[in-house]
Amino acid sequence: MSRLYHNESGRVIPSLCEELTRFRRGRVILNLPVTGSDATLYLLARSHRVGGNPLLWSVNGIGQEAIQPGEDLYYRWYERTVKSGDLRDGDNTVELWADDTAMTGWSLALEAGGGPSNSALTDDGGASWRSDRMGYLNAVQGNYCVRFRLREGRDDPPPDMAWESAGHPRAQSMRDRVPRRIVNGGDRLSQVRELSAWLATGWEHSGSRRATVYAPWDAETILAWGGTRQGHNGESPITMCVHYAVAFVSACQALGIPARCAALMGTPNSYEGHFVAEVWFEEYGKWVMVDPNIDAILFRNGQPLSIEEIQGLDGGLAPYVEWGRGSRYQRTFSHMRDFIRNSLLRGVCFRHRSIWPRTDFLSRPELTPPGHGSVSYCETDLVWSESDRETGFGMFKYFAPAAYFTAPPDGAAYA
Repeated sequence: MSRLYHNESGRVIPSLCEELTRFRRGRVILNLPVTGSDATLYLLARSHRVGGNPLLWSVNGIGQEAIQPGEDLYYRWYERTVKSGDLRDGDNTVELWADDTAMTGWSLALEAGGGPSNSALTDDGGASWRSDRMGYLNAVQGNYCVRFRLREGRDDPPPDMAWESAGHPRAQSMRDRVPRRIVNGGDRLSQVRELSAWLATGWEHSGSRRATVYAPWDAETILAWGGTRQGHNGESPITMCVHYAVAFVSACQALGIPARCAALMGTPNSYEGHFVAEVWFEEYGKWVMVDPNIDAILFRNGQPLSIEEIQGLDGGLAPYVEWGRGSRYQRTFSHMRDFIRNSLLRGVCFRHRSIWPRTDFLSRPELTPPGHGSVSYCETDLVWSESDRETGFGMFKYFAPAAYFTAPPDGAAYA
């Protein structure tokens, strides 16, 4: 077993991160127990150019091997081994900087706000430090995304699912937005397919490479911003696969249909991720995967498939996909056609799965992340399969056995 140590939850906003230079350095202090073995350090950072600008870092004043930039220029997790002899029992200090004098070298991910800060910033090469007015615009307070995993210990058990109440005023407001033909529809599968089609035709998928302002996990706002292509401060909103799934799950909750969000990933640190929904069907005794972004459900022998069953197909998913009418709209965009062809139908994005353990996006907006999918997956709320801990996902804290993912929803939540 092993245990993750961190002081942030991965709620990263790309436009509020920290820039590192020779003078402007970041520091993180993590309290660790005594360890007799090497530890793994994870840090979320972005190089601004390829080649010639390593990220420099030390642990407790001991210089470590510089981190060379890769071929990609986006935020990604860097994983490095720290020798046990470089660690202390108690506070351990990680310091990071670049050799540039301008903010042109490396950006370090920062979670703005949150709890007490264990992170600090210097503008004079370490002569003085501060834990406020951080970020490249000196405007926020927060914690840098730097984590340790020790071989000793055990991660906390994953949380129970938190459900939205269909009686909450925001859920009732969302219900009023759903077309009457869906609210008063027939069986659950028909309702689900109509909901998926309605949302898939609601707006254009726009990721962080095609827009600027991340839409909050608020279904009514997603519908409004997506439909008008105008969001906060009048800027173009990011309304991508995450937002289709969130809006779908909120609509399901408002109608009393058990549903939850699932985050998928091909390989760590890749853009092979996707975000879908799962709906509980009592008659099938399982959670069924629904993709309201491209309006698709997979079937085999007349039964809709779960994510676990889709993973068991080992790629080649085209024969199993049943497209809804919303898929025609999504296929008018070249980037969506590319995703369907290169990732979804080949099963790439289904290689690893996690769930977001909350569905109360409307009643508890403060617990939703501010930028999921705009950087490499980083939120510690995500619950991954136990096997993923040793396959590149050690920067997360929650891992669960198969029974966690297949368990039916709490009946009391849908009484």
